[in-house]
Amino acid sequence: MNSSMTKKSMPAQAEPFWRKGLENLTKREWESLCDGCGRCCLVKLEDEDTGEIHFTDIACKLFEAGSCRCANYAKRKSLVPDCVQLTPEAVRSLPWLPPSCAYKLVAEGKDLKWWHPLVSGRPETVHEAGISVRGRIGGFEDDVAFEDWPNHIKDWPARTPRPRKPNG
Repeated sequence: MNSSMTKKSMPAQAEPFWRKGLENLTKREWESLCDGCGRCCLVKLEDEDTGEIHFTDIACKLFEAGSCRCANYAKRKSLVPDCVQLTPEAVRSLPWLPPSCAYKLVAEGKDLKWWHPLVSGRPETVHEAGISVRGRIGGFEDDVAFEDWPNHIKDWPARTPRPRKPNG
């Protein structure tokens, strides 16, 4: 540091945009909050008697297993009518958002995790850390018979993931 510079004169570090709250994000900022884990793209089953939500390892028909992204994001609502569009209200009310979800973390006033691409600067860290569903899909909704869906119930998508430590 230049000896003529003082703490007062040093430029302030910009606050990360996600700290301004979900309602204050631009469309671009909102979309960039998705870490690409794919957990929300897994089929969920609701117990009619208890209302309990069960995750499966069955992915939406539009899910791309390699990238963990939607194959047709722009038209997803018309191609998959029950696809849920996240909004600040939805984020605060949906009981099935995974605990690692960046939208949920921001809504709760928490910071993003080290493996989030906005923090790490690399989209692959969500996969390298073991947060994403990459390699864990048991099938796609169009390929698994509906009556077999209960056989695909898994508890890992709803649990707080224990990320693998970064190398180095």
